[in-house]
Amino acid sequence: MKPHVLALLLVFAMPPGSEGFAQTPTVAEINALRAQIDALKAEYDKRLQALERQFEALQGQTQPAQPAPTAQTPATAPAPPQTADVPAGAQGAGGPAGQLPVYGGATAGSKIFNPDIAVIGDFLGAAGAAGSNNVNPDPALTMHESEASFQAIVDPYARADFFFSFGEQGVNLEEGYLTFPAIPGGLLVRAGKMRAAFGKVNTLHNHVLPWTDRPLVISNLVGGEDGINDAGFSAARLIPNPWIFLEATGQVFRGDSNDLFTASKRGDLSYVGHLRGYQDITESTNIDIGVSYSRGHNGSGIVNNSDLGRFRTALYGADATVRWRPLRRAIYHSFVGRSEFIWSRRGQPNGVQNALGYYFSGDYQFARRWFAGIRYDRSKRADEASLTDKGQSAVLTYWPSEFSQVRGQYRRTQYATGPTANEFLMQFQFSIGAHGAHPF
Repeated sequence: MKPHVLALLLVFAMPPGSEGFAQTPTVAEINALRAQIDALKAEYDKRLQALERQFEALQGQTQPAQPAPTAQTPATAPAPPQTADVPAGAQGAGGPAGQLPVYGGATAGSKIFNPDIAVIGDFLGAAGAAGSNNVNPDPALTMHESEASFQAIVDPYARADFFFSFGEQGVNLEEGYLTFPAIPGGLLVRAGKMRAAFGKVNTLHNHVLPWTDRPLVISNLVGGEDGINDAGFSAARLIPNPWIFLEATGQVFRGDSNDLFTASKRGDLSYVGHLRGYQDITESTNIDIGVSYSRGHNGSGIVNNSDLGRFRTALYGADATVRWRPLRRAIYHSFVGRSEFIWSRRGQPNGVQNALGYYFSGDYQFARRWFAGIRYDRSKRADEASLTDKGQSAVLTYWPSEFSQVRGQYRRTQYATGPTANEFLMQFQFSIGAHGAHPF
């Protein structure tokens, strides 16, 4: 093909006066040259198209982000990675001591195996006439409780929740249980140590209370601050019906709950039953009602570690909660009204003691971060029903954020066996970490 090209160039390069062009070329010669030129163009176009196809194929096989490594075998072992030089004075003061950690997907992925951890602090202060409260005195300043929680999904079938309370005297396992949410029959089953589903206040941790303390009826009849809190099993189930949300809960415990229940034998179990109903009244208002029952052995007949009397305590309760939160002003205004009635029937050597107690409370949110509330208490005592304690409280709460709150409470209590106590209580709460939601 190259000789034809050279011949063609020579033809056009010769001057008009040379001998080869002394005569005018014929039409046949011109047509022959044109045919050769067309053939050359067609062949070059064909080769150019073939080269373009090969280039596109090579482009599709090549990965620009990760160039192919060269297959070379090192003659000697590779040298260890070198770290940044650190001055002598910087060692132990924040300088690198090896390879820097790698952050990103691997670090985030490893967190899925760790539980959600949170710590809540509850600091209390009390002021009032010295000795005015000789029944349930509070120290002037105290770190009332620090609660640490560990919560995580165990597997697709279970969830674990642990709550430890740290006080100035020691550590206590407040709750630690495993929840199975998908048991056949529509059951929600729990196993472990937990607060019993008796009423409303007994189920709440201290930092969730709308007051700095618990009502007198809880202190006198339901075991005080810890309440019914024991190791056992719980099963809850929704009851289908066309009218309201209805949930039934049954629980079996070991039978030890402070001074309320005391088990001297393995068979001295305690039992709790609760029926809860919920209904929306309007788009802004709902009502939550419940009835409760609990029964177990008490320690009034125990002598020298032997339960001679085999006395029992039975509790009957009814609770109601009304909530109002206008949808268009929900972050600025709300109201919650609460009440519980509890009747205690306690057997003991001097006869059966029938004690009734109750409280009423209302909490109104009048600004985005401000709440005001009142509470009225009245309760007899479980072991001596002839004694009646009464109390009134006024509460003011400020929430700087969802992670902290400041609360002040004026509490006036008329104890049956002592003078009237007038006290001012101050509470500071703060939370760090991912703390799960509490029962609604």
